[in-house]
Amino acid sequence: MENEIFIKTFELCEPDKKEILRYMGAKEQSREVLSVINEALLLTRGRLSPRVCYMILPYLENGDFSCFKLSSKKLEENLKGCRQVILFAATVGSELDRLTVKYGKISPLTALALQAIGAERIEALCDAFVYEMKKQYNLRPRFSPGYGDLALESQQTLFDILRPQTKIGLTLNSSLVMSPSKSVTAIIGISDEPCSDKKNCGHCNKKDCEYRREL
Repeated sequence: MENEIFIKTFELCEPDKKEILRYMGAKEQSREVLSVINEALLLTRGRLSPRVCYMILPYLENGDFSCFKLSSKKLEENLKGCRQVILFAATVGSELDRLTVKYGKISPLTALALQAIGAERIEALCDAFVYEMKKQYNLRPRFSPGYGDLALESQQTLFDILRPQTKIGLTLNSSLVMSPSKSVTAIIGISDEPCSDKKNCGHCNKKDCEYRREL
């Protein structure tokens, strides 16, 4: 049903340690680093709250979503031919931020591992949500504020529409920083035909991103 906001909770798959290492910027899987990752994973066990709120909106063309407009040639290209979109916000909860602050004062390496685990977990949550939606729809790759030429300022527009602060406890401050920090908002086009899963990094012009995947 269009314009209704839905909420989903998820049980995520086991963490991908290779991805965690990548987010940590670790070049090698040393025993020390793997030990820290394992300890950090134990700290997060049972303390994450993976949740998503989403809605389905009509899409006209040229960045026009009927109730708001966004300016982005890359987004327009991504949504070409779509007549509907999914808007969603996802978070793994605030406990991870509290743990990271705590261990930042005790063990910086553990804090780094916790940050990397959060990055891996929010990506896993987004992937799980997309997987669920693909059972019903043909989807384009998700597209977030800050990707390509879609201004980060459009984050506020998505918050105004989705109201994630009342749905999943996700807030946005005046500097456009989300809290909890390990959170994502995005737009996904619903297509009439099956689409290929292009890596999100392929849409982004930030070539020097430390997390950028090889394409």
